Amino acid sequence: MIAAISVGFAAAQDRPTTSGVLEASLDSDWRGLDPDNTLYMQLSDGLVVFELAPQFAPAHIANIRMLVSQQYFDGLAIVRSQDNYVAQWGDPKSGSQDARSLGDAAEMLDPEFYRDAGGLAFTALDSRDAYANEVGFSSGFATGRDGEEGRIWLTHCYGALGVGRANSPRSGNGAELYVVTGHAPRHLDRNVTLVGRVVHGIERLSTLPRGTGPLGFYEEESEQVLIESIRFGTGLPEDERLAIELLRTDTETFRLLIEARRYRAEGWFVDPAKRIGLCNVPLPTRPTD
Repeated sequence: MIAAISVGFAAAQDRPTTSGVLEASLDSDWRGLDPDNTLYMQLSDGLVVFELAPQFAPAHIANIRMLVSQQYFDGLAIVRSQDNYVAQWGDPKSGSQDARSLGDAAEMLDPEFYRDAGGLAFTALDSRDAYANEVGFSSGFATGRDGEEGRIWLTHCYGALGVGRANSPRSGNGAELYVVTGHAPRHLDRNVTLVGRVVHGIERLSTLPRGTGPLGFYEEESEQVLIESIRFGTGLPEDERLAIELLRTDTETFRLLIEARRYRAEGWFVDPAKRIGLCNVPLPTRPTD
């Protein structure tokens, strides 16, 4: 079932504003985070929280779940910060005899670059796109697809969480992860397995000092950023879980929000684009406390 995000308004004064749409939203327009699919990465200077998308990458998320249960990531590091691109973390000793064991986690996995679109709810965005026949949202995640019966995939928008890999498509296993911290590298779509996105704390990653080595890798151990721990929400006491709700993307409120962003009726814009790209669509959150 497809709901296209395109709403007409007769005059500029009739168009909604972003703040107005959110102020008028109903409680039913919002949803909470599922603690079983929420990942918490504790850094020395704060917390980064990810929402995972098992409907798109079930095998990789299951492997990440195994790694987390073994506390694999605890004490590892952010090893790369490439300007306008990504921040990446994993075992700094990966590939050497001193590399940390994966334990019961799989070393190789078949790629989950995309999945069948059939049967998956999709809210289409009326937008021209260079990388997909259609773009829109599925379960709150920005997606591209070939068509209703074709392929659908998560997209490399700002904050997307991906699985690092080598040349072999099967070499990504979730032990090495990255987040898009710059302009959306959509050319990576369908070539890397994406598993979710940041919902809190993206600034902890996007403002990291840039690595001075090739591709933004840190050349000295002292430059690396220690990961204190990574846990699933179900492994934390309820009072330590992030208390936020996310705006649902299958509602009339979300469609109005897109219209507000498309026309920017707040008053500053003298020549609004009247168009919007997938990665420029906001996905608002609000505190529940």
